[in-house]
Amino acid sequence: METDTDRLRNDLLDLVESLKSKKILTGTIQGVERLADNPEMSYAVIYHGDFKVIIPVLEAIEEPEDYRGQPKGDVLHYLLNKRLGAEVDYIVKGIDQEHNVVAASRLEAMALKRREYYFRTDRDGNYQIYEGIRAEARVISVIRAGIFVDLFGAECYIPLRELSYQRWVDAAQHYQPGQRVLVRVLEVDRSDRSRPRVTASVKQAMENPYEKALKKYVVGNRYVGTVSMVDLNGVFVSLDGGIDCLCTYPKRGRPPRGARATVRILGINHENNRIWGVITHMSTTR
Repeated sequence: METDTDRLRNDLLDLVESLKSKKILTGTIQGVERLADNPEMSYAVIYHGDFKVIIPVLEAIEEPEDYRGQPKGDVLHYLLNKRLGAEVDYIVKGIDQEHNVVAASRLEAMALKRREYYFRTDRDGNYQIYEGIRAEARVISVIRAGIFVDLFGAECYIPLRELSYQRWVDAAQHYQPGQRVLVRVLEVDRSDRSRPRVTASVKQAMENPYEKALKKYVVGNRYVGTVSMVDLNGVFVSLDGGIDCLCTYPKRGRPPRGARATVRILGINHENNRIWGVITHMSTTR
């Protein structure tokens, strides 16, 4: 059996190897700390066994281009907190064995991965990450309007419209930092050797449910579903098969999300994957 001493030694060997050979380690951001006497300085905290790994904020996240008039320390601290629970890579920069504290850099690990996956080619001149490929990405941060993912060292933002074929109003209801998602790479801009820019989509990495589900429905007939979203376009009712039917506002007013609704199909456009109708009956779920 492995003793506590053995585990501590093995953990230390991992850290020393990363320090000496730039081996990339992976961990979860389990805490965010801010110095009381210097609010400009925040740290991401990762635990590698009994060792506390701290990553300064400017070594943990890419600095935003515009702080929009807000204090730099507050903005960076907020962005770092949005990454709590995220799985990240890091390279060790220093080890304090007496206090079991380790200093590390995430950005350096990301730079190494970018060089490997976006700029190094095989014998045939092919990159590992290219347009059209499906790849696994890690969710780093989530906001209402979309998610930020780490795709082999390159962070990219995926807006709400590219997360699902259904109409969503809040990405945080479906994703959280630490998740892994399959994405389809739509575009790679390698003009900047230090920071390639990637455009990706979650929904385009999966089968389009509309192509199959629309065959279930017949114009003029009624079907039951659930109100998924209400906006200026009308009421979206989620039907079986993962598709949304756009309906006009009922005369009784705006229905709440989650309400059960019966809709009569008025039209189907198979080319544009669109279905629309009118709500004929509605009941609120308890």
